[in-house]
Amino acid sequence: MLPRPKTFGKKLFALFVVVVALAQLSTWLIVSRFHLAQARTLIQDELRRAARAFSRVIDERNKLLSAAALTAARDYQIKQLFASDDPATLASALVSIRIASMTDLVSAVSLEGRLITSTSAATASGDIYAQLVARADADPNPNPTAAGYGYLDGQLYSLVLAPVRAPDIIAWLMIGFRIDRDFAQDLKDQTGVDLTFFDTDGRLLATTLADATARSLTRALPGLRRDVDAATVELDGETALVAGRTLTAGADKSVTLALQYSLDEKLRPARSAERWLLGVALGALGLSAFISRAFARTLTRPIVALVGHARRIAAGDYSIRNKSYRPDELGRLSEAFDQMSRGLTERDHVRDLLDKNVSPEVAAQLVRDGAALGGEEREVTILFADLRGFTTMSETFSPHDLLTLLNRYLDRMSAEIERQGGVIDKFIGDAIMALFGAPVTQADAADRALKAALAMERALAELNAELAAEGRPPLALGIGINTARVVAGNIGSHRRLNYSVIGDGVNVAARLQSLTRTAEYRTNIITSTSTLAAVRERAPFTFRDLGRVHVKGRAEPVEIIALEEPPSPPA
Repeated sequence: MLPRPKTFGKKLFALFVVVVALAQLSTWLIVSRFHLAQARTLIQDELRRAARAFSRVIDERNKLLSAAALTAARDYQIKQLFASDDPATLASALVSIRIASMTDLVSAVSLEGRLITSTSAATASGDIYAQLVARADADPNPNPTAAGYGYLDGQLYSLVLAPVRAPDIIAWLMIGFRIDRDFAQDLKDQTGVDLTFFDTDGRLLATTLADATARSLTRALPGLRRDVDAATVELDGETALVAGRTLTAGADKSVTLALQYSLDEKLRPARSAERWLLGVALGALGLSAFISRAFARTLTRPIVALVGHARRIAAGDYSIRNKSYRPDELGRLSEAFDQMSRGLTERDHVRDLLDKNVSPEVAAQLVRDGAALGGEEREVTILFADLRGFTTMSETFSPHDLLTLLNRYLDRMSAEIERQGGVIDKFIGDAIMALFGAPVTQADAADRALKAALAMERALAELNAELAAEGRPPLALGIGINTARVVAGNIGSHRRLNYSVIGDGVNVAARLQSLTRTAEYRTNIITSTSTLAAVRERAPFTFRDLGRVHVKGRAEPVEIIALEEPPSPPA
């Protein structure tokens, strides 16, 4: 087992060499696999085209044979010979037909499917005559024909049967051509694919392969699946793709057509390119080893210096600064160390400012979860409080006095909200938006909101008493409360966030606050039935039903309820 590198420079050197080696090896493997897959795909396509070409050639020849047979069968002398009982003269006429049609075989067949005479002394194996006659009898055309394959003394023929009429069908004329090595070679010249024909017993009928390769294919024939995509077969030391097709040659006879293409031959140009690619990969690996070793030495020297600076910062010495910055990533790292030192100094100041500008609950959540955009759906009780008549009041006060008064008011109201566990979401001028149940979940959020509203009303009464003693006019307050499921979370941009809630329930709370200005309601606090339903203890509260109203922005009316200070117990 090789020893593990201990220094950063050695690890970096090893990493570069391993990465480059893996990259080059992966590239070579991917290219090699691609070549193999591409070669297989191309060969399979060529095998399928060769199979279609074989069928097309057979069909075209059969059409020519069928036309020749029908033409010969219409000849008056031929009809007379078929009607006579003179097989020798008929055989002589069949030879003339064979020469004229340039075929290998012409035979006369009886209506029962028996051979009458033929231009060849070879006899067909099986019941091919009877099969072709039965197939022709089933043809509904006026001149029925039939085509198929057959064996004659161990040789494969493609046969066509045509009727001899006088005027009814009196016999059949059969014309055929031999499927031999010459036929297979012609088809290979057209397609580039080797063809081999085997009989039912696996004996070789015709092939375009060399003798040794053909013998290898004969041994592999029993395991070859017919009529499926190509299979990989080892033929005389070479890998080939072989596709088998089954040709029917009688009721109990068949022919196997094996189409084969050498995979090694197809891959030879690609393998040559892969060897060049491998040589380039090895050269690149050696060059990368040399470069990475030099680079690792250059990189580790300034890192050692930065380690010393980091230890001083860890010891609490934030005054450490680098004298100069390199014009590269290590220079930016040195600069980052300096920025970290300054940032650590400012950290405590930032924490103090955060506590003063957001609620402690929101600040804790930001520290815990981070300041990321997004939120979650939850049930929250929203409280909106608005200072009535503030616009008119601002006309009579100087800006300084107005701000002082507003801060006194907001301070008293915020204290009551926070005392009940509420969170100030935001100040909107003289208005306050507060949350109960977010960001910290509260099972009794609705109770807390109602208690906070009553406490705010009492705190405002105390503030008004102080203002009256100062000769200032009293302040009036309107509060709207609603409980609903909303989306709570950090809202804004990536540069500036605000924890808040959004949803229809927020809008309803704001509209309820606006309804407190309606004189006929005679209340400073209006809540919704959803808040009433969420209240856990109704004993501390007094409610008065105000009916159903349409609020701005909603099609459905809202049932609203006035919250009033509970009556004092009797003395």
